[in-house]
Amino acid sequence: MNNVTIDHPRWLKLSSTPLKIVLTLHIIFSVGLLGDSAGYLAVAIHGANAPDPAVAVVSYQILQMFAFMFGIPLSFLALITGLLLALSTKWGVFRYPWVTTKLLLIISVILVGALVLKDGMEAMITGRGGAEWRLIAGAVYDVVALTGATVLAVFKPGKRWLAKR
Repeated sequence: MNNVTIDHPRWLKLSSTPLKIVLTLHIIFSVGLLGDSAGYLAVAIHGANAPDPAVAVVSYQILQMFAFMFGIPLSFLALITGLLLALSTKWGVFRYPWVTTKLLLIISVILVGALVLKDGMEAMITGRGGAEWRLIAGAVYDVVALTGATVLAVFKPGKRWLAKR
């Protein structure tokens, strides 16, 4: 009898070309989100240091545009394509710690946007103020988290959590 190794079940079966398309889109969305977050950070710093209040308000309006035009769509597209990849490859969602960590990082970036950055932008645009450093801190977190996710995707550290079947 042959020694047969049974791999884990793939919840979604994608052939080579669709899988490459999903991977390419995931990379585009993820790198785009990192770029958006870095740009957001630069504009947040500019707005916080603007000597003219009108320039500061315009900076925060630009942040709002960055968030709605790029940040929100790219965050969810990176999450969805990442899940598609995890479900259709040997990596799985909870099989390797680096994949699970990437999932948690993108979810945390979405939560920082919804719970920290959104309210901070609204406070600055409406004139309530006082959110300059919250916006900068949230943007720094996003850049660090997304850079970490990129490093994890390249190096894929750690052993499997779930035993081979």
